[in-house]
Parts: sequence; structure tokens; C-alpha cells
Amino acid sequence: MTAALPLSLFASERVYARIYPQAVANNLAVLKRTLARDGGAHAPRIWATVKADAYGHGVAQILPGLRDADGLAVMHLTDAHICRDAGWCGPILVMAGLAHASEIALLDMPGLHLLLSRETQLQWLAAAPVLRAPPAIWLRFRGDIGMIGFDADTYRQAFAQCLALASTGRIGAHIGHLNHFGSAERADGIDEACARFTAVVHDLPGPRSTSNSAAIMRHQVHAVATDWVRPGLTLYGASPLADRTAADLGLLPAMSLHARILDIRTLAAGDRLGYGGSFKAPMPMTVGLVNCGYADGYPRHAPAGTPVIVAGQLTRTLGAVTMDLMTVDLTGLIAVVGAPVVLWGDPALPVERVAAAMGTIAAELLTGLTRRVPLLTVPMR
Repeated sequence: MTAALPLSLFASERVYARIYPQAVANNLAVLKRTLARDGGAHAPRIWATVKADAYGHGVAQILPGLRDADGLAVMHLTDAHICRDAGWCGPILVMAGLAHASEIALLDMPGLHLLLSRETQLQWLAAAPVLRAPPAIWLRFRGDIGMIGFDADTYRQAFAQCLALASTGRIGAHIGHLNHFGSAERADGIDEACARFTAVVHDLPGPRSTSNSAAIMRHQVHAVATDWVRPGLTLYGASPLADRTAADLGLLPAMSLHARILDIRTLAAGDRLGYGGSFKAPMPMTVGLVNCGYADGYPRHAPAGTPVIVAGQLTRTLGAVTMDLMTVDLTGLIAVVGAPVVLWGDPALPVERVAAAMGTIAAELLTGLTRRVPLLTVPMR
């Protein structure tokens, strides 16, 4: 949600997130340079993936940073209409295609692209009225991720059905082909999957799209040879590769999560803290209570020792995260009540590092913030 109140008010209230659309613009430019070939004259077009409300950043907040994208990729048709309402006029790819036959009523939108992965979706389109602006269609190959899409035995039949629908004007004339690699972060992660996809679509007309953020960064030669790529995580300043940080890739974080020290406790050795006394001080300690909890989207499963920054000083969490509060180690630090806390997104504390400490991925943290966390659009640091 968008907060119109001054940032200074939130600095003294609850947890909030700062959103940096200029960082998104920087990251998009990095991707364009990565994908450039022949002096930039030939490069794949970019579907900027804004699923899950732009990975938790808010579509309205980050849209100014995506002016140079060729299109947006969303999950649902309702998301496409949200993007239009936010001012996006370019192409929009709907990754879920049609969720139900009733969504036919939402299709009359110029620049709409539907990704189809099931036979029933083709049947719904066949029964639909002819539209003034029929949607462009992409077919999804099931591929090595093995979850949704047409397999090698049904893909070409689905393509033939699309040709028939195009002849009646129910869909656009051009049919695209999409694959999503399941292991693109590995150096050897796309070879077999790419061969399977190519074997199915090699002689079919239409554009190809296969590469997400990991494929773009790990398999650049493959990515630049396709027609469209679909970056997501990299747009928001997080690395999709375990062996390369966002800074290594030239990416800037598009979100930082902020809280403050609500109170400070002094513990003697053996003192316990939290539900069931889950934390026991091994020595005399100074502990800070931070006004953020799992109801804000900071995971309850975050283990003690997860890094945080308090008043510019790197420290760690202690004990269990509760609904509204968490505890951090202030022993030996200079900190007072009201001191600022950065939970992720500082250059010294990228979200990938925090996610790794929790045993999860950056995308889960970014998309997991709840509605009670204001998203405040601010200039770059």
C-alpha cells in the first residue's frame, strides 16, 4: 500500500519499508547491458516480472523504475488491470493465463498476452466471443520444472489448436513458446532442459522465452539468443546465484526494511527471555526489543543469530520472533531507545544474506511482508 505521510512520522512508529524505484531502473539497465550483443543492436526484449505485487515492493511504487522495460509479466488477469490503472500502457503477459471461464470478460485489453498451460484454457477461448483486441498467446512447455504446462506429447497439438483459434480471430496471429528452467542457477542446469524444449518447438513459428534472472546471469549466451527474457529477482536488487552477490552483479537493493529499538533490557547470566523462556543468557547481556514480528512478515522461523544492523552496527537476533516483537543483542554496542534498526536492504546487509541465515531465499522475504508494513517510496540513498 502507498503511504502519503512523511517518512519522519514512520521513523518513530512501527516497522516500515523504503522502496527505491531508481534502484529498479539501475537494475534494469544492468540487465540490458548484460543482454546486449552486436553493440546493442540486437538483444532480447524484457518482460519485467512484477508478480506478487512486484515481489512485495508494490507495483505502483516501482513502476517509475520500469519505464524502459518492454513489457510486464504478472500472475493473474486482475493484476494486469491493476498495472493498467497504475499507468502502464505497454504489453502485459499474464503467467496464469485464464484461471476460470468467467475471466473471458477481462480479456478485452490492448497489449494483453496470455500464457496457456492447460487444455481447458484452450476450450474456454474456443467458446469465447471474438474480441476487438484478441490476446496474444504463449504456450508453456512443462520442461524440467515439471509442474504446469504442455508436455512433449501434447505441446504441438496445443499449438495446432491455437492456429485454429487465430484463424477465427479469437486470439492474435502470433503464438509464442515459453519454457521455465528449474535449475538455471547451476552451470550445467539448462543443457538437457533446453534440448528437450528445442526438440519440440524447433520448427514452429513464433517468439521464444526461456530465461529468468538466474538464466540471464548464469547462461548469458543462451539468454541473448532468445526473443524475450523474464527477469524478476534481479530487478529488485537481489542475486539469484549463490556464488555471486547482488553487488558483484552491479545490482542495487530496491527495498530496505526498517524498525527501531522499542526498549532495552539488561540480563544477568542465566536470565531467560521470551515465550517459555526460550532464550537463556549465557553471560551478562544487553538486549534490545525491536518493534517487528511475524505479523509484519519477518519469519517466525528466523533462528537466533540472524544478522541485523542497529544504529549502524552489525549484530544478531536472540531468541524467537514473536507476533509483534523480536530481540537483538546490544551487548557492547552504542544504542538507545529509538535507535534505528535495519532488518535487510542496507548495502552491508543484503536481503540474500538475511535469507541464507534463515534457510530460505530472498524472494520469500521480499514477498512476505504483510499489509501492516507501509511501503514508502524514497529517492536513492
